[in-house]
Amino acid sequence: MKQRILAILLLSIYHLTASGQKKPDEINFVRQGVQRMIFEENQSIPLARLEPANIIGISAMHPAQHRLKNRSDITIDKNRLVLTSKEKSETAIWFGGFNPFATYTIDLDALSGEGEIGFEFAGNGEQVLMTVNVKDNVLNDVQFKTSLAAAKSIMVKQQEPVNIRGKIILQMLGSGLVLYHHSTGLPKVIGQVDFDMNMDLRAKDRIHTFQSNLFVRLTNGQAIINRADMALTTGMGLADIRPITCENGDPYLDQGRLWYTMSIRGRALPHHIQGVFSMNPTVFDVKLEGIILFDRNDGLLRNEVASHIFYDRRTATWRGITTGFSAYANPGKEKKQLLAVESKRDPRFGFSVMNAAPFGVVGDIEDPHILYDQAAKKWRILTCVNQDGYKAVVLESDHWNKGYNQVAGPVKHNSTGTSITKINGRYYCFSGSSEREIFIYTYPDLKEAGTLKMDLPPWDSTANTRVWPNVVQMPEGYPFRFVSLMMDRYNYPGMKGPNWTYGAIYLYHGY
Repeated sequence: MKQRILAILLLSIYHLTASGQKKPDEINFVRQGVQRMIFEENQSIPLARLEPANIIGISAMHPAQHRLKNRSDITIDKNRLVLTSKEKSETAIWFGGFNPFATYTIDLDALSGEGEIGFEFAGNGEQVLMTVNVKDNVLNDVQFKTSLAAAKSIMVKQQEPVNIRGKIILQMLGSGLVLYHHSTGLPKVIGQVDFDMNMDLRAKDRIHTFQSNLFVRLTNGQAIINRADMALTTGMGLADIRPITCENGDPYLDQGRLWYTMSIRGRALPHHIQGVFSMNPTVFDVKLEGIILFDRNDGLLRNEVASHIFYDRRTATWRGITTGFSAYANPGKEKKQLLAVESKRDPRFGFSVMNAAPFGVVGDIEDPHILYDQAAKKWRILTCVNQDGYKAVVLESDHWNKGYNQVAGPVKHNSTGTSITKINGRYYCFSGSSEREIFIYTYPDLKEAGTLKMDLPPWDSTANTRVWPNVVQMPEGYPFRFVSLMMDRYNYPGMKGPNWTYGAIYLYHGY
């Protein structure tokens, strides 16, 4: 009996040792699920709402301003807000504060006659007006106007007439916007514009003082509105997926969930928003938890993305590195660079702001992953530098937020979504690429160590393959030892001009 127990123990030790020696290129990743989040209502984080069914005392809850001599009649009928006017009228109905990174939605039952409906953002004598021009429920135009400029059409032409009944979705993106209409199928892009930076809506004084109004202009017509909402949303695509970690690179497991930063996609490079999501790694329940903005102490809140956020347990501080894509909102005036970010407050939930500062890593550099290497007593960043295409490099410093020098790389392969992961007690570097492979490198010297095995990668023969690997090793007790959450690079249809609006998210378990 003793010999049998000893044999079992020796066999268990052998298997544990063999398992511990498994290399990343020997792990088999099997796809578990895929989903594309498109303005998911059950994921929205509410900021404000105008809900006619629950209004008692509309003059106090949602006061109206009548801008012309003729005043529209405002009533609530069958749980709908009804505005009626036989002559030209302009009405602004208050329903919330202002957030230039939120999604605004009007659920429109009908607009008969001639008129416009949309949103007004106003304060301190300034105004921004975003409306759709409608005649008997058919879309004629999309108009954008500010205090500094006359109204202009920003309509994206449609192949067929658009019956405007349904949802009008305004995705505010800091330095621009996209307007959608949704009745059935995918929401359709019907308008888009970049803002005049002479009236920067990211300015903190405007965020603090502007109000959001439901705006209706009628010319012998009637508008019937089911509700209006202002919320933080998933947008129509997610990308740049990276686990939130501890300072040494270990995944930050909290409440039984992994935590991720993802870029909530907008349109072009300066229009994305840094989202925070969580997921129980044993299932596929990805959940929007909040968004993070970044304050460089210049009066603006910036929507940087492709961040790596970590919790520094030694100082009880949330820190990280982000990529300064907001520089593209002011081309020629600002430089793209990496930024060091920090917050004492937990930034994972709701609407959060982290302090941000340059630290000397300037240029076409992106996708940073930072960790503190306890053995080397060094801070190290794995990132991508555009040197005849993006290539992975390792930077090193004695300090988390200054004094970095390049110590490895560039690698020869195209690189994207660079990350450092501990596999069976040893750090490895991972990178997506344009070569239909996810490359594995040794740490910290970036020697090639194989490629990732996947049964169904997040691309096909027609798709761009520069994805983010995000391999995480789970503690003992999970039904699998590795999990990876990746995205594809299929852009959202209907955008005009530069378009970085991918993608769907893919879950893999590694065995």
